[in-house]
Amino acid sequence: MISMAGMDEMIALSHNLRRLRDEHGLSQAELAERAGISRVAYRSIETGASAPRASTLSSLAEVLDVKIADLMAEVRPLRAVRFREKRMNSREQLLVRVARWLEGYTELEGQLDENVPYRFASAAPRGGTRSNIPKVAAAAREAIDLDPDEPIRDICGLLEDNGVKVHSAPLASEGFFGLSVCEEDGSHAIVVNVWDRISVERWIFTAAHELGHLLLHLPSYDAGSTDPKPGEEKEADLFASHFLMPSGVFEREWNEARGLGLVERVLKLKLMFNVSYKTVLYRVQETTSLGKQVWGRFQAEYRAHHGRTLAVTEEPAGLKASSFMAEAHSAHEPDRLSPNRFLGDRIQRLARQGVEDKKITMGRAAEILGISLVEMRKLAASWVE
Repeated sequence: MISMAGMDEMIALSHNLRRLRDEHGLSQAELAERAGISRVAYRSIETGASAPRASTLSSLAEVLDVKIADLMAEVRPLRAVRFREKRMNSREQLLVRVARWLEGYTELEGQLDENVPYRFASAAPRGGTRSNIPKVAAAAREAIDLDPDEPIRDICGLLEDNGVKVHSAPLASEGFFGLSVCEEDGSHAIVVNVWDRISVERWIFTAAHELGHLLLHLPSYDAGSTDPKPGEEKEADLFASHFLMPSGVFEREWNEARGLGLVERVLKLKLMFNVSYKTVLYRVQETTSLGKQVWGRFQAEYRAHHGRTLAVTEEPAGLKASSFMAEAHSAHEPDRLSPNRFLGDRIQRLARQGVEDKKITMGRAAEILGISLVEMRKLAASWVE
């Protein structure tokens, strides 16, 4: 019978073999062949069903270019983690990887005396109350001296400069976007799924969403729980929306773009704040009389403009991957300008006001904007609050 200590060693070996094999891009059969054992024998070792001989262990360590001690090293399990994706086959292995990453990161910080203080603590609501989440988002920005009007250009850098470690993990899963770890496990940390089938805007939103959990839902940090808690997910979404797009500046920019059609107006704000078009639409739903009708209206007008409806996972005018981890570039021109970044807001807003106040005719507005009367009528039909 294997002792408890022996069981712990086999569990550690199992995790380490899977992790190292994945890092080397090897299948079970390939690693087994290089180590001089059968695939069946190797699979038995990796799954923890049997213990390897000393010679086999030595061969595996040599192929994986590590010491035997590294193969047997136990990983301190994460306990204070919020990870609600229970359908992932690789859930346990991912947590092991995150634990190793966080442990190494924290150790390196200590060795170099480069610890960064967590500056968001003052933004957490007192007494656990979460009645005003936009206020919490504003407090989070204030805690790190971020101006209310300042868009977030580099959310990874912003978080890391203020005591939250960020790990990018490309995982082939459309159901997993991210997780977070709180200080009880050594440090505040956020993991974002940067799989290339998930939009960059979603990566950015996920990072802000997980920060929301760290501020709002600390009692829910339990690695053993897979209860999705929809109410908390909605609260974290609301936090992310207001952290990335503060109410005051959003409302000002939305009103400044009144002269644009709905699609152009939404895409302009999307690009301004580095968020998904859906994030903008949620805010429009929340703050205007259109309510939920804005979704159907947007899709109908997008289809009229482009001849097709947006796919569920499609992000129009999508950001480049570098936008997630880029250096702040407010003083630099973007690589290329989307038409939605280069629209004459003011003149279009004034043209709309003139038509609505009956100061000018629709024909005159079209003339001023340099478009046909047909295009002007389409534009006017797409105006919303």
